[in-house]
Amino acid sequence: MTIKVAIIGLGIMGRRMLEHMCLHSDYEPNYLWDPDKNACGLALTENPQAQIMDNASDAIQAADLVYLACPPVVRKAYALEAAASGKALFLEKPFGVDVDDSVDLVTQLDRYAVPTAVNFTQAAGIALTDLLKAKDRGEMGSILGVDMIVTYPSWPRQWQKEADWLRFRAEGGMTREVISHFLFFSERVLGPLKVISANTTYPEDPLLCETEVLARLESVEGCPVNILASVGGVQPDRQEFTVKGSLKSRRISEFYKDSESSGGDFSALRPEPEDPRAASLKGQLDDLSLNFNGLTNRLATIHEALRVQKLVEQILK
Repeated sequence: MTIKVAIIGLGIMGRRMLEHMCLHSDYEPNYLWDPDKNACGLALTENPQAQIMDNASDAIQAADLVYLACPPVVRKAYALEAAASGKALFLEKPFGVDVDDSVDLVTQLDRYAVPTAVNFTQAAGIALTDLLKAKDRGEMGSILGVDMIVTYPSWPRQWQKEADWLRFRAEGGMTREVISHFLFFSERVLGPLKVISANTTYPEDPLLCETEVLARLESVEGCPVNILASVGGVQPDRQEFTVKGSLKSRRISEFYKDSESSGGDFSALRPEPEDPRAASLKGQLDDLSLNFNGLTNRLATIHEALRVQKLVEQILK
C-alpha cells in the first residue's frame, strides 16, 4: 500500500523530493501546494499526475504523510495542522529560527504522537552508518575530535538561487543550511554538544546572512568539534567533515565521498555512486517508509533536530 504524500513548498528541495518520491514504489506524491504558480508549474513537469491543491490545508487533508519544504518561518503552523489531523510528518530543518517556538513545536508534536522525522540527508547514508559501526567495533581507536571545513565562492550556491530567502540573516545562511548537517553527524558520533566559543562575521548590510564562522564545540567528555566556514574567493565548493581517531580517521567530503586514513593520505573506502544525490535520497526514503510504519529507522528525530537548531542559533549569535 503506497503512502499518499502532500508536499508543501515546491522550491528546489520540494521538487527534488517530488522527483525521487515518484521513483520510489512506496510513495504517491500527488498532493502539492506552493503560493508561487511558477514553482507549481515546474512541479507538474516532475509529476503530471499530481494535483496543485487550492491551499496547504487541502493538500494536508488529502495525504497520509506531509513533507514540509517551505521556508522555516511557516513550518510550525503547517506541522501542527498536519499533526492535529493525524498525519505523519517529514520536515526540512530548521523548524524555525526562534528556539522557544521550536521547543513548543516539539513538545506539541510529542503529544500528538504521529510519526515524525527530519531530513538530515546523511542520516540514512552509508557513510554515517559505516563510520558508526567502525567506531563501535573499536576500529578507529579513541575518538579525538571532529573538524569541519565549509567554504563557498558565494552564498547561496548557484543551484539554490531561486530560494532567495537563503541569503538573508532572518532565516538563511550556510550555518543553518549546511553546517547543521555536520552538527547532526557530530552528535551521532559524540553525543550532545555544547558551544564553547563562536566568532561569526556578517556583511555591512544587516539583512544579509553570515560570511564567516569560526567555532569550537565540545562533547560531554570534552571531545572538541572545530568549525571553519567562509564565503568568498574564486574556488570550488568545499564541504569536508573529518572524525579523528587514535588508530584511524574518517573523512566525508561533499556529503558522500567517504575515505579513511591510518596516518597517510585519505583513501576512498568504496566507489562513488553514479548519482550521489539519488543514492542519498533513496536511503532517506527507504527509512522514511520504515518510520511511517512505526519501524526502527536511521532518520533524524525531532529532538535531535531541536538540539542542532539550538547549537546553530547560539553560533549565529
